[in-house]
Amino acid sequence: MASLSRRQAFKTALAGAAAGPLEAVTAPLGRPRFGAGVEGQRKADLGDGRFRNPIVAGDHADPTILKDGADYYMTFSSFQSYPGAVIWHSQDLVNWTPIGAALTQPIGTVWAMDLIKHGGRFFIYIPVLQPQRTAIYVIHADDIRGPWSAPIDLGIPGCIDPGHVVGEDGKRYLFVNGGRRVRLRDDGLAADGELEPAWQPWQYPKDWVVEMFAPEGPKLFRRGAWFYLVSAVGGTAGPATSHMVTVARAASVHGPWEHCPHNPIVRTRSADEPWWSRGHASVVEGPAGDWWMVYHGYEKDFRTLGRQALLELIEWTKDGWFRAKGGTLEQPLQKPRGGRAGPSGFALSDDFSRQNLGLQWSFHGPAADESSRLRIEAGGLALRGKGTALADCSPLTCIVGDRSYEASVELEVRGEGHGGLALFYDERGHAGIGFKRGQMLTYGHGQEQGWMREPIKASRVRIKLVNRENVLTIHYALDGGEWRQHSWQMEVSGLHHNVFGGFLSLRVALFSAGPGEVVFRNFVYRGLSS
Repeated sequence: MASLSRRQAFKTALAGAAAGPLEAVTAPLGRPRFGAGVEGQRKADLGDGRFRNPIVAGDHADPTILKDGADYYMTFSSFQSYPGAVIWHSQDLVNWTPIGAALTQPIGTVWAMDLIKHGGRFFIYIPVLQPQRTAIYVIHADDIRGPWSAPIDLGIPGCIDPGHVVGEDGKRYLFVNGGRRVRLRDDGLAADGELEPAWQPWQYPKDWVVEMFAPEGPKLFRRGAWFYLVSAVGGTAGPATSHMVTVARAASVHGPWEHCPHNPIVRTRSADEPWWSRGHASVVEGPAGDWWMVYHGYEKDFRTLGRQALLELIEWTKDGWFRAKGGTLEQPLQKPRGGRAGPSGFALSDDFSRQNLGLQWSFHGPAADESSRLRIEAGGLALRGKGTALADCSPLTCIVGDRSYEASVELEVRGEGHGGLALFYDERGHAGIGFKRGQMLTYGHGQEQGWMREPIKASRVRIKLVNRENVLTIHYALDGGEWRQHSWQMEVSGLHHNVFGGFLSLRVALFSAGPGEVVFRNFVYRGLSS
């Protein structure tokens, strides 16, 4: 095998991607134009003082944002993926790069968090879905880069979507879904009172086509004489016109709360718009003192990418409310003034030469000791098998944010198990191929298609998945030979939340199932122009 030449090609590809000019990615007539990032990944910054949403592409739902001096930090719902609660950094609100994962201990399915700083310490309030209950945990750190504490159960059952605020009385409170709140101890590490009603969520007209009422996602901030409570109603998926951003305000954290006469501040009004189900916002002051709103939405016709992070300017009205200024986000917007552009995104390709797993990787639905399955060896990542198939093996997944892309990896199967490369939504929705001794296995429609098994003789295999706007083609090469195209092409646009639930996205996955282990080498990712 020409492993040396492939390794050199891998490094050359990465160097070329990193050194390439930051020109805008061209697109066919009628397609939006994006900035060109590392590995051909799309980026928001167009390089001319403007940006195009999303600011963080791919599955980055329920953004919670913190301004700390000139720095901004943001994290997103991580659901069943661990390590989770990856924290991103920016100094201009447009160019973001990850700096670390705050949550490494599996505690359940993680939903909308709140990242805050209080008394010089950072806190993340984390709602989780567990088999028999929901719970809210907190982790804390003296440095945003960690180390972060072990998760602490606050003892607040039946709630999600915590939003932290310090009242005019100096006390700390968590507002939660359904218009409720609970007081916290002064250290923020335990509840200090009972769950109680706090505000009456805004009600949209009965004839609007939305998923459900579902008042959720309260985020609070104070400006001048007012406390502002930004929340979502309408359901986060379902019809394209579901979900919205609403605002209420009060002179006291104890209310009474009045609703904004301009509600909803943001809503997708037609499936013809480029972003569907826009909602779940956090408001933050920009570098130059203007104000911005970060929220999420599904990209039209690309629910497979999950809910992506969006940014738009707000303006304050004379009567002390605010309005959104971005329209449908179809057109590029002016970047925030006064910020400093930094790195955008990061390389997903991995030659597995580091001792630690890269931030692009996370296990789906891991056990507490899942990381024990991993071993870094010379030029490769050894992954011990688990379960019997792709569905139950807790694959190692990678979030992607491009409409079109290709991903390839070389693998060696050791023992009697099998492994491969796939697009993975969850246990019921995935597609790809795997190899075992003497056979190639094909996965489609969420299961292995036994009738497509083929005899294969090879010690090492390369696999390449090409996803062009939800049309998947699979290629493989045996023992350094030429690429062959798999006989089955798959349309994967249905692998998303409205079909399977779970609020996830379609991710690239490395998997190892059954006895033995699989060694992966030279994972290469490249974004493709649509």
